[in-house]
Amino acid sequence: MSDTAETRYDAVVVGAGLSGLYMLHRLRESGFSARVFEAGTDVGGTWYWNRYPGARCDIESMEYSYSFDEALQQEWEWTERFAGQPEILRYIEHVADRFDLRRDITFETRVLKAAFDEAACHWRIETDAGETVEAKALVMATGCLSSANLPEFEGRDSFLGETYHTGRWPHDHVDFGGKRVGIIGTGSSAIQAIPIIAAESEHLTVFQRTPNYSVPARNGPLDPDYVREVKAEYPEFRVHNRLMPAGFGSKGLGRNDVSALADGPAVREARFAERWEHGGFGFLGAYNDLLFNRDANETAADFVRERIRDTVKDPEVAERLCPDNVIGCKRICLDTRYFETYNRPNVELLAAGTHPIERITSAGVMVNVMNPETGEQEGSREISLDCIVFATGFDAMTGAVLSVDISGRGGRTLPDAWSAGPRTYLGLGTAGFPNLFMITGPGSPSVLTNMVVAIEQHVDWIGDCLEYLRREKLATIEATPEAQDAWVEHVNSVADKTLMPTCNSWYLGRNIPGKPQVFMPLIGFPPYAEKCAEVAANGYEGFVLR
Repeated sequence: MSDTAETRYDAVVVGAGLSGLYMLHRLRESGFSARVFEAGTDVGGTWYWNRYPGARCDIESMEYSYSFDEALQQEWEWTERFAGQPEILRYIEHVADRFDLRRDITFETRVLKAAFDEAACHWRIETDAGETVEAKALVMATGCLSSANLPEFEGRDSFLGETYHTGRWPHDHVDFGGKRVGIIGTGSSAIQAIPIIAAESEHLTVFQRTPNYSVPARNGPLDPDYVREVKAEYPEFRVHNRLMPAGFGSKGLGRNDVSALADGPAVREARFAERWEHGGFGFLGAYNDLLFNRDANETAADFVRERIRDTVKDPEVAERLCPDNVIGCKRICLDTRYFETYNRPNVELLAAGTHPIERITSAGVMVNVMNPETGEQEGSREISLDCIVFATGFDAMTGAVLSVDISGRGGRTLPDAWSAGPRTYLGLGTAGFPNLFMITGPGSPSVLTNMVVAIEQHVDWIGDCLEYLRREKLATIEATPEAQDAWVEHVNSVADKTLMPTCNSWYLGRNIPGKPQVFMPLIGFPPYAEKCAEVAANGYEGFVLR
C-alpha cells in the first residue's frame, strides 16, 4: 500500500516486525481502522534488518513463533532447533501473506513526528513522505534492538574500504573471499558472525572491548518426533511457556530449585556439564541463585572460563577471551564453534586492554600497543583491512522510540519526559502522553523473555484496552504520574535485588555515551503479566480515563 485517501484511523502503528504485524491483525479483528508505517521495503523488523552471516535466534523455533492462531501453528514447519534469519523472515512474510496484512502497511516510510492534539483528543502523525494522518491511538512497535549504534571512532568516515553494520546488513550477499576483514565488537551478533567470516576471509582481525560469556547452542535439524509431540499439544505447550520465568523452556532441562553452593564441586561440575552439552539458555537454570548470589554465580562463570581454556589452544588468547564479570548480567550468548575459531591461523584477537583502537584510517584501523604489565603505551600499529564490520550493537529499548519527535500534553516532548531515563507505567504508557502505547517498552520484561510471548501479551492488553475505551465511550487513557513513579521504583528495586545491574550492559544503556544509566527491563515475567491483567480488571488502575 503506498497511497490512501484516508487520513484518519483508530490507530497508527509504527513498525512492521513481529509486534507491528500482530498489532495490526488484532486491531482488524476488533473492527478498528489501522495503518502501519514501516521504514523497510517489507515486513520483518529485526529479521529484515539483521542479515549478517550467522544471524540466528537464541530462542528455540518451536517457541519463537506466534500462538494466536492454531492453524498457523500447525501449518508452519520449522527446520532447525534455533532458526536462522532467512527462515524466520520467511515465516514472518508467510504470516503477512496469510492474513493479508500488507494492504494496510506503508513501506519505505519513516514516522518523523507525532503530536497529541488535546482539543481533538487524537495524534497527528507526520512521515518523511510528506503525509500527515490522524489517529486516536499511536502504537510504537519499533522493537527493543532496532536503532543501530555506530560509535564515533575518530576517522571513521575516512576508511576507503567497505564498511558494514550487523544491524543494517545489505540484502545482497557479501563476499569476504580473499579479503582482510576487521570486526569491531564481540557481542551476540559478532559471536554468530565471526566463525563464518573467518572461514570465508583471507584474514580476520577481531577488535574486542570486553569479552563475553557464550555457551554452545547445539543447533541442528529439528527431531520430527519432537515436532509432532509439540504440535499435538501446542495450546498446552504455550500455556506452560507463559508460566516459565522467561516465557520459554517448558520442555527443556527445567530449572533446578537449589543453590549452587548446596552442591559439592563434583556435583556442580556434572550439572553444569549436562547443560553445556544440551546447549541453549538452560545453562543458567542449573541453580536458582546464579543471578542473586555472587559466590554462586562465580561457580558458573568458572565453569565457562575453563571451557574456554580447554577450547582455545593459545593460553594468552584464551585468557583474553575469559570474562571477569558476572555471568548473566549481560544477555548470555549462544554460539556455534565461536571459541574454536580462535584456533584458526587466519584469525587474530586484539583486546582493548593491550590494543585499544586509537582511530580508523583510510587503510584500516590504528591501535595503540600497551604494555600489559605497566599499562603504558609502547607504540602504535596499523591493521590494514579491506572491510570493516561494526558489530557494535544498538541504542537499546529507547533509541527507536526517541528517534521519532513525539510530543504529548502541553507540547512536552518524550526526550524531555525521559531526560533522566525512560519512565513508564508497566512499560506500556507514559504520563502526559494519552493513547500512546509501547509494545515491549522499557519497564516491561521484554528483552529478558521470549520476545514473541512478551509481544503477544502486550498486543492483547492494548487490544483489550482499546475495546474497553470504545465500549465505555472514553476518549483517552493515560498513566498517572503517581502510578508511573511507583512502577519505576519497582523496576529498579527488583533489579537491585539481583546481580544484573553490575555490568556495563545495554540493559543500563552503558554502551551509548551520554545515555542515562538506569536498568530498563523488568525482571520477572509471569508476575508482570498477572499485574497487567489485574490493572485491567480493576478498571485500568493507575491510569486516568477521560
